[in-house]
Amino acid sequence: MARKIGSRYTAHQILGRGSAGTVWLGEGPEGPVAIKLLREDLASDQELVGRFVQERTALLGLEHPHVVSVRDLVVDGNDLALVMDLVRGTDLRTRLDRDRRLAPEAAVAIAADIADGLAAAHAAGVVHRDVKPENVLLDMQGPLGPGGSHRALLTDFGVAKLIDTPRRTKATKIIGTPDYLAPEIVEGLPPRASVDIYALATVLYELLAGFTPFGGGHPGAVLRRHVTETVVPLPGIPDELWQLLVQCLAKAPASRLRASELGARLRELLPMLAGMPPLEVDEPDTEQSEETGREEQPAGPAPAGRQVRRRGAVPLVPGAKPADSNRDTHTSMRVPAPDELAGGAHGTARAPRAPGAPRPGSARNRAVARRRRVALGAGAVVLAAAVGVGAWLSSSGDDTDPPPQDTKNSAPQTP
Repeated sequence: MARKIGSRYTAHQILGRGSAGTVWLGEGPEGPVAIKLLREDLASDQELVGRFVQERTALLGLEHPHVVSVRDLVVDGNDLALVMDLVRGTDLRTRLDRDRRLAPEAAVAIAADIADGLAAAHAAGVVHRDVKPENVLLDMQGPLGPGGSHRALLTDFGVAKLIDTPRRTKATKIIGTPDYLAPEIVEGLPPRASVDIYALATVLYELLAGFTPFGGGHPGAVLRRHVTETVVPLPGIPDELWQLLVQCLAKAPASRLRASELGARLRELLPMLAGMPPLEVDEPDTEQSEETGREEQPAGPAPAGRQVRRRGAVPLVPGAKPADSNRDTHTSMRVPAPDELAGGAHGTARAPRAPGAPRPGSARNRAVARRRRVALGAGAVVLAAAVGVGAWLSSSGDDTDPPPQDTKNSAPQTP
């Protein structure tokens, strides 16, 4: 059913949903548009509406070939909406759901497009704060790029900042999607342009591997990994690309590249990636321990009745339908205390191990170690008993006299 949005726009059908609102296919004075209609509870927040209007100039002035432009902002009764360019295509999450991972050339080309869009935004003083596959659109009508990639455009600029008002989120809260949050956000520092670089590097890792470097399991565990763990190398990619990923996933914001530098470096790598097939990487699973609540790495198929989650983006909206859960935009989480961040396992997030082997330090690993110690102890008892019985049988079954004592090598007898 069509509905009016302000006096100039009509929304015809829903294109997608997220935790911040609903995207509609709409019509305006200049033709088809996409209308992101924010939730009614957001529209009723007068402080947020004021901020929405204040951000109007910055959002409307951001134009770039790799950014979905905002044409208008509508504040009308309970309607709070962003009117944007309509991109004929799909989002990057849908592409990943279909293909799981991309060939390196296509993945790097998409990341380079997003880096270029971020460079323009950062130059205008705008930080996206929520870079993830759901917020990357692929233009299916334009010409194909390197590796058969479609032109990528970054959308939802300003939405995270709009929702993150002082009254809605205190200093102890963070806004974002756990898998893509930079360590400094987890530690409660204000987001700068470098947080977008970290998130984009995480997206590129996911495009190559099929899973995020620190994702999976409870959001709190994901946040801790961002701060305490280092990323594990991906086999089969050129060292130049890996070093670029490592630099942009650095814990220290100052160590990361600027968006313009990242885009240029990624495009320089495209020729060496031509023709490379998608990587063969085993995606780890995450299993929640019923006793400790900690995550484990199960070996083999999951036992009946146990829930196993693939390590990837964490669904954030309780009760969301599967079709909508991958469109989640934001969640509000408590910033972990220093002792909580330091309490996790240090080292690499995915240390290489033999197929089927438990993750070092996990509850399952400790249980296996305990069973091994018990088995070794029982084996030692059985072995000792067997040796004793064997000696008894040997001595009782021997009818000959014992050999004479060698007086030269024996100790002198005490009278």
